[in-house]
Amino acid sequence: MAKKLVIVESPAKSKTIEKYLGDGYKVLSSKGHIRDLATSGKFGFGVDIDNGFTPTYEPIKGKKKDITALKKEAKASDKVYLATDPDREGEAISWHLKDALELNDDDYERIVFNEITKDAVTNSFKNARKIDDLMVRSQETRRILDRIIGFRLSKLMQSKTGGKSAGRVQSVALKLIVDREKEINKFIPEEYWTIKAIFDNLETTLFGFKDNKKFEIKNELEAKEVLNKLSNSYKIESVEKKNKNKASKPPFITSTLQQDAANKLNFSSKKTMSIAQKLYEGINIGSETVGLITYMRTDSIRLSNDFITPTLKYIEVTYGKEYVGSVKVSKKKDNVQDAHEAIRPTSILREPDKIKEYLTNDEYKLYKLIYFRALASLMKEAKQSTTTIILNNNDYKFKGSGTITTFDGYLKVYSDYEKNEDIILPDFSKYKTDVLVTDKIESKQHFTEPPARFTESSLIKEMEKLGIGRPSTYATTISTIIDRGYVKKEEKKFIPTEIGIETTDKLQEFFKDLINVKYTAKMEEDLDNIATGKVIWNQLLDKFYKEFEPMVKDAFENMEKKEPEKTGEICPECGGELVIRKGKYGEFTACSNYPTCKYIKKEEKEKKELVEICDCIKCGNKIVERKTKKGKIFYGCSNFPKCKEAYWDKPIGKKCPECNNMLVEKDGQIKCSACDYKE
Repeated sequence: MAKKLVIVESPAKSKTIEKYLGDGYKVLSSKGHIRDLATSGKFGFGVDIDNGFTPTYEPIKGKKKDITALKKEAKASDKVYLATDPDREGEAISWHLKDALELNDDDYERIVFNEITKDAVTNSFKNARKIDDLMVRSQETRRILDRIIGFRLSKLMQSKTGGKSAGRVQSVALKLIVDREKEINKFIPEEYWTIKAIFDNLETTLFGFKDNKKFEIKNELEAKEVLNKLSNSYKIESVEKKNKNKASKPPFITSTLQQDAANKLNFSSKKTMSIAQKLYEGINIGSETVGLITYMRTDSIRLSNDFITPTLKYIEVTYGKEYVGSVKVSKKKDNVQDAHEAIRPTSILREPDKIKEYLTNDEYKLYKLIYFRALASLMKEAKQSTTTIILNNNDYKFKGSGTITTFDGYLKVYSDYEKNEDIILPDFSKYKTDVLVTDKIESKQHFTEPPARFTESSLIKEMEKLGIGRPSTYATTISTIIDRGYVKKEEKKFIPTEIGIETTDKLQEFFKDLINVKYTAKMEEDLDNIATGKVIWNQLLDKFYKEFEPMVKDAFENMEKKEPEKTGEICPECGGELVIRKGKYGEFTACSNYPTCKYIKKEEKEKKELVEICDCIKCGNKIVERKTKKGKIFYGCSNFPKCKEAYWDKPIGKKCPECNNMLVEKDGQIKCSACDYKE
């Protein structure tokens, strides 16, 4: 039988897909990217600036063996199917595989599927095609651009400031946070007062005077003047009832999923994307291993008919015909890629509670959110009735309102995620008088609030609105500015650090024409246009570089260098002052007269207590918490080097029932450190 090789990105997918395809197919994984730009040539870009920005690629560290193994399998196969992810990054990985495995056009086909289900995978072979070179060029140009900016600006920041890095998107995201903090610091609160009249089942607020003319009460004296003019009788001036429809939101795209998971589940964007990746790649649900959601990197709200038709039928059968809604139509923005669908469950019949036992708690929460958002998007809108009453007291106008839901519609399934509390007002038509009486009057002092600091959710929303970066990169961008120490989180809100503010200020001093919202959004648009052939990739890079490099040279020459912090100690070798410097492995104390004097103070290392985790199943000694040189936590045997047991995930001291290796805990799930066993 002819042998066909299918190459996917993730090892988690390969076993599932191989089961779907059966005999005659072998499914292997590239384990993500196999190559990246080299660090040779001018400034270590791995790009020949003087020869049309020609890139040089090299295998990523540790990937040579993988490439060799894949090449061997490819040569032994009659056909190679490149089945990497259905986006530009996936298209680029397919191109690198084709190039590194030395495949001719007759040797391979490119297939894509938006979900890992048997039908989707097998049907993808019917639509096999060749690699989209323009998509690859778009991704390649983005990578080259980010390499040039990242390498040059990061080196500049390291030599002139306390900053560690800078980048095309991360520096603009940081600028948003810093600019917001400056707005907050400049903000001067203004006093204002509100007055409320409270009745048995009604609360009203003063909003105007005479002909509904709005006015402000700015201080206590003005509030008292109003109170002195009010009686205890309020004439009903008008009662207005309005009916309105409340439509459900469209299914999730990458950015809205990250926002809602942050707001409703308290997940970081990084955590959300990690869990979504697992749900997409496949979960063992007893009878089968299947992808539970469609591809999670998308900015389209489109749903396929394969999902719409059975879901509308499911709504009719489960909730009634009156709950069947219509399909959301995308108001497509210029920068939206409509290559694949919104994020949705792969089958509406896989209800969250039916498969809960197979999921971790976090996987269940995220799947449930995705499932009910997609389901609600195809349900009828809710119907609401709003009553507004206007009261008059000596020409001072008070307003009260209430809303009741007359038909729950999509809220039948989505009420856990969307607040919808009824406020019921009295039936004023039954009143025998048009005057309401109360002595309950409240005046309250307020102060205007400064703009709110960004949360992870609001920052993603702002970046999307401004066209900065791409939804698939938001999680990485946010993680980077946190890891670099540019921002810190307090009560879920981003606060820029001193070094974050300094880095932003320095970049704005020398690169304000490039590191800004408008330029970055325009660059994203141009990168998208490369994929459609509207922009020539190396012409874009040439134009950019001719603007950028002179700015960098000017900054290296004229940017004031931050002086290192003095410790107040004297160098024992030359009498100079000792200062705190930054090195590869953190801060250290050294002489300020370097390189003339190369004295480095030896720091006395604190003896740290080892945190014992559990017994080692190999030798009986203790497994303890340790750190790598770069600060990453791992767990190793205290009897090292005699016993070399070590784990990245936290061990629990129990053996796997299938292979007798250590069981570990990761993301709330117990699994084996060596085999595929999961509890």
